[in-house]
Amino acid sequence: MKNLIFYALFFAAAFVQAQTDTLVVTSKNINTAALREGTHRYLVYFKMKKEATRTQTQFWTRKITRTDYNGKSSIEITQEWEDKDSVIHTVKSLSDAKTMQPLYHKTWWKVQRSRTSTIKTVTETTVDFIKKTVEHNGKLLSDVDTSRQVKKIWEGYKSSMGNYFLNWHLDMESFPLLPYKKGVTFVIPFYDPGTASNYQKVAYTVTGAAQLIGYDDQKIDCWILVHESKGNKEVFWISKKTKEVLKLEQEINGSMYRYKIKLGFSI
Repeated sequence: MKNLIFYALFFAAAFVQAQTDTLVVTSKNINTAALREGTHRYLVYFKMKKEATRTQTQFWTRKITRTDYNGKSSIEITQEWEDKDSVIHTVKSLSDAKTMQPLYHKTWWKVQRSRTSTIKTVTETTVDFIKKTVEHNGKLLSDVDTSRQVKKIWEGYKSSMGNYFLNWHLDMESFPLLPYKKGVTFVIPFYDPGTASNYQKVAYTVTGAAQLIGYDDQKIDCWILVHESKGNKEVFWISKKTKEVLKLEQEINGSMYRYKIKLGFSI
C-alpha cells in the first residue's frame, strides 16, 4: 500500500511539473520593459549545405522606439531588409506598450517574379487593428472579395479577431519579453498581419543554455530556444543578460540552412 501511495504521489508530482513547464503566453506574463530601444542590425544568409559557401546575403535593420499612437502608449518597430543592391522589404509596426498587442502593421515588398527574371513588382499591405481595416495594394478588403490571395489575407486577419496575440513578424522582438528558465515550453499566440497565415499557437522550448564568444573573447551566456515543425527546425540563442536574439540557426528540410547573426555595431 505504501508503494502504491508513493507511486501515485510521484506521478501526480510529475504531472504537476509537466503542467508547470508549459506556459501559455498572455499579456500578464510578458515584460515589454526588456526591449532595448535603438537600432539593431542582423546579417542574414543561407547555406545549401552545412559546409557550403554563404548565399542570398541580406542585412536586416530593426529600430525600436517608444512612442504614442492614437492616444495609446506604444512601441514602434521599423524594419528595412537589404539584399545585395537594394531595399526589398520595409515594415512599420506599432504595438501596445504594455501588452505588445498589435495596433498597426504596414509592409512593403519588392517581389522578383522568379530567380531568372529581372522583372520586379511591388506589393503593399496595411492592417489597422484599431480601425479594423485591411488594405492591400490600395484596396480595402472585405468578405465580398473573391481573389484567392486577397481572400486568404482577409481570412487570416479575421482569425485573429477577439484574440490576444503577438505579431509574428516581430518574433525577434517578442522573444525578449518571455520569462526564461530551463525546460519551459512557451505556447505563443502568433499572427503575421497582412499575410495568408492564420492566428495560431506555436510552441518554443528552452532546451538549455550555451555560450557565444563575442568581441575581445567576451563569453555571452545564452538561453537556447528551439522551435520545430515538419521540415523545419529553428534554434535561437537569447542573451541571458540583455534578452536579445543574438543568433538563429534554421534547418529546412534537412538540406538548407538559414542564419541570422546580430551585428555588434550598427552604422
